[in-house]
Amino acid sequence: MVLSRLRLIPVGLVSGTAAVELCEAGNALALAGGPLAFTHARVSGPGAPSEAAGGALLPAAALRCWAAASASEDEDGPAALIARVSAPRPNFAALPVSGAGARPRIMGVCNVTPDSFSDGGAHALPENAIVFARRMIAAGADIIDVGGESTRPGAAPVDPARELARVMPVVTGLVAEGVPVSIDTRRAEVMRAAIDAGVSLVNDVSALADDPDAMRVVAASDAAVILVHMRGQPADMQDGPRYDDVLGEVHDALAARIDACRTAGIAPDRIAVDPGFGFGKTLDHNLALLAGLAQFHGLGCSVAVGLSRKSFIGAMTGEDDPAARMPGSIAAALLAVSRGAQIVRVHDVAETRQALGIWRAAL
Repeated sequence: MVLSRLRLIPVGLVSGTAAVELCEAGNALALAGGPLAFTHARVSGPGAPSEAAGGALLPAAALRCWAAASASEDEDGPAALIARVSAPRPNFAALPVSGAGARPRIMGVCNVTPDSFSDGGAHALPENAIVFARRMIAAGADIIDVGGESTRPGAAPVDPARELARVMPVVTGLVAEGVPVSIDTRRAEVMRAAIDAGVSLVNDVSALADDPDAMRVVAASDAAVILVHMRGQPADMQDGPRYDDVLGEVHDALAARIDACRTAGIAPDRIAVDPGFGFGKTLDHNLALLAGLAQFHGLGCSVAVGLSRKSFIGAMTGEDDPAARMPGSIAAALLAVSRGAQIVRVHDVAETRQALGIWRAAL
């Protein structure tokens, strides 16, 4: 089944007892199983209801009526779209991500590179990276994302053999200690070695598109995958990126990659999507994606975000030093989880965990 290109942007997000009461009264719909719900939505794309023309808001009751009147049981139409937006998400990479008892999951960034934009190669040596990863786990990280190739704007590709030499001592050391590990790579050879070593998650900024063997490697395993949207390559992705409709184009590109994964045998419950903040996007593109992030729940997968220390935060705040962008990074993470993001990839684990704890308690 190919995902339709109908798009639904939930708005009027509510939480706590208000969300429960509104859902029970038929005046709201759950967002990815809760704890958030939405009272209205904008609908666009082929088959959108006529009353949604011009971006008009539709209340939850009207969305239900549209779904009931428009879709048969065997088509991927309005009913299926609303079900995907609302349904609880299964555990992702063994982590509960949905429902009132779940919480946003923290992926701690561990760059084993000499040229990382965020930490300047501070953890390039395996022993330093392992110590740093232990500190992130102690501070509250749920999983450690190990990467051996910088994908900052302007970065050149790294040979897979060099990437393997950088990441595998860290991966094997952390797995041996029982630490949940993700591998941040575009290369099938690196994915295969990391999965064989016990890695449970592949985080690919090319959405399994750069290496022709990547899809087969993930499909043949039990590993989950984060499909990140990127336009272009790291070396050129920030050379004047243009979109007519960034929300719609990123949505449709990720839908196409989900379709490709399903065709290859990767089940939807093994997939999360990431709109790729900073990967071929301007400041305005990034802000539009953050504002409309709830739309990506219509793809039926968990939603991950990588906002931490990104250059658009520096552009907004005037802060040139990525390591000094922690306040903006936390604000962006809170905005993302307030739009239903289940996974946040961050550098400042302890600070983010504290902020998310306050956010969750206030629900």
